[in-house]
Amino acid sequence: MAARPRLRPAGFDELGLRRALGFGMLPLLVAAMAFLAALALAGWVGAATLARHWQTGAGAALTAQVPNPTAPAAGRGGTRLDAVLADLGTDPAIASARALTDAELAGLLRPWLGATPASIGIPLPAVVAVHLADPPPGPAALTALTARLARDAPGTVLDTEGDWVGRLLALARSLQASAAAALAVVVAVAAAVIAVATRAGLAARREAIEIIHGLGATDRYIAGRFAGRASLLAAAGGVAGAAAALPVLLALARLAAPFAAAPATPAQAGLLAALPAPLWLLLPGLPLAAAGIGFLTAQVTVRRWLRRLP
Repeated sequence: MAARPRLRPAGFDELGLRRALGFGMLPLLVAAMAFLAALALAGWVGAATLARHWQTGAGAALTAQVPNPTAPAAGRGGTRLDAVLADLGTDPAIASARALTDAELAGLLRPWLGATPASIGIPLPAVVAVHLADPPPGPAALTALTARLARDAPGTVLDTEGDWVGRLLALARSLQASAAAALAVVVAVAAAVIAVATRAGLAARREAIEIIHGLGATDRYIAGRFAGRASLLAAAGGVAGAAAALPVLLALARLAAPFAAAPATPAQAGLLAALPAPLWLLLPGLPLAAAGIGFLTAQVTVRRWLRRLP
């Protein structure tokens, strides 16, 4: 059977969209928006990573100060320090508890005292480093533990980092909210840029559109052609913006690494470990998101324009 002849060559641009929507300002503007979106996403992911690190680090650690640690414990055998360590060791909310040695305590105080505590005759309490269980206990459990320590070793102070961790978490949440607001603004500006470019293309090809529309071309067909071209240009801009943002994000991640986690080992110091895993998933999604915004924006813009035709 003979092949059916083509009515028009493949890739024929009957609307002249390659001229009306060319590789000019639109991909460049979308690339700038994608670059800013990458930075906003990095800010959101970085704030979440820092919040998690603070909560599992400083938020899960506290100290207990035991004055007169060698004195007998009230109502039980052993010293006051022994009583505190026993209470901490049997509490299900505590993962570990260890009394600092004299050398460790002297090292902590040396920047302020300039000498060992024994040499200047200062009586010091024993300091116990405590790590909370995972998940961390609530305020009620810590209140009960404080009351038990005060009963067995009066004067013992349980120093938590709850206030500071709460402030840090509030700061991290505000940074996440700011990043989300910036991302929303970027999306709105990108949609506005694509809408303006689409309107300009419609105005430039008005006569051709009116001709094929009068010959029977549907609104769906015309809007689909514009949407396909706009999504292609937006995707190209998204690729360029994501590629331009990658070295900037790598540099920022290197600067922020000491605040987020322990230093990476040589085996973990490769390119893949330089950025948080969520960013490696989000960055390739920028061109797809840009294409989706371009497609939807062009569809809405063209259909509204076509409804105004006589």
